[in-house]
Amino acid sequence: MGRPMPAWSLRPETVETARQVARWPARIDREWAWGGSTGAGVRVCILDSGIEPGHPMVGPLERAVSVGPDGEIVEDTEGDVAGHGTACAGIVRALAPDCALTSVRVLGAGAKGSGNVLLAGLRWAIDEGYHLVNLSLSTTKGELLTALHEAADMAYFRRTVLVASAHNMPVESYPWRFASVISVGTHGEADPWAFYVNPDPPVEFFARGLDVDVAWSGGGTLRCSGNSFATPHVTGIAALVLAKHPALTPFELKSALYLTASNVEHPE
Repeated sequence: MGRPMPAWSLRPETVETARQVARWPARIDREWAWGGSTGAGVRVCILDSGIEPGHPMVGPLERAVSVGPDGEIVEDTEGDVAGHGTACAGIVRALAPDCALTSVRVLGAGAKGSGNVLLAGLRWAIDEGYHLVNLSLSTTKGELLTALHEAADMAYFRRTVLVASAHNMPVESYPWRFASVISVGTHGEADPWAFYVNPDPPVEFFARGLDVDVAWSGGGTLRCSGNSFATPHVTGIAALVLAKHPALTPFELKSALYLTASNVEHPE
């Protein structure tokens, strides 16, 4: 009798059931990845300061909730208390006009908030099965590191993709530094479709985030800069890809973004 198989191993009798059929063509380009897509069918959660309902650059919301100080989830009646979440939602909507947007308010006035509230909101979004969660925020609180890492891994294995902005300052913060998320920094170009893969992580992608005219509270706009506004550019493009290829895993989605990045050359 042979030795027992270690845990998590592929057993000989299950090899046939584990076979996969390659779904991708030999060459991946933007036409294959999201050509003709509008984001329809993809549910995007904006974990932020809320979203102003009815803002002309955002449109209708699927749902709006807020997280209380004890982690309780309630229907949100305040909308956006800082403008930041509306800005992120407007960018996603501009790129993926037919995606379904949900607001989870975890930040207060001044776009400040509690790490525990952030964690509760993130866990709720994962449990609700959103396809994408935009996290244009991070925390420097080391005591939340383990719990946030566990949540990010849970999202990855449940096929909820977290798109997180790098901190604007050179400090240790999370969850953008986790390999299970898609992390985003800023480049200075004006093209919203230009994004770059970073050959020197931990930041994985760069997207437009400098002098961006974004939706803001009161139905208006504001010119803003920062990694917060680069992140929803990647979220919006990811929504287009998932709408066209809904079976993609988070690993495959990140690979598709890599292969369609503006600085990746394909040999002829």
